[in-house]
Order: sequence, then structure tokens, then C-alpha cells
Amino acid sequence: MSITAIVENDTIKLPMHVPDGTRVEVTLPRESVAGGKSFYEAAHEFIGMFEGPRDLSTNPRHLDDFGK
Repeated sequence: MSITAIVENDTIKLPMHVPDGTRVEVTLPRESVAGGKSFYEAAHEFIGMFEGPRDLSTNPRHLDDFGK
């Protein structure tokens, strides 16, 4: 069963009665998760935060035995 509900003050308001103890699963639409932002806009504060190899494919050593 699928139900569309509204969130008010961090509480989900269901359009029907659901008995206490009922296990439910909440799936947010993709556009709601990032607020309609692009990946860059949603993650820009984390980009460049960690140091590491820029591109493993430029180092032949990382390709040894690839696909075997």
C-alpha cells in the first residue's frame, strides 16, 4: 500500500488511522532529499575536504591485474 502524507513540524500527518506499533517505511522523493539542488550544490561544502589521489587511472600501477 502507498500513502501520500504531509509533514508538519517534523511530524508526519497521515490521511488515515494507522494502529500503534504498525511498522512503516518512509521514502522521500528525490527532489525533496536535496531540496531540488544539484549534486554539486548539495555537496559543495565537502568537496576538497579530504586529500587523496586525484585520479587512480593516471598511475599504471593501479591498473595491474585489472579485470582478472
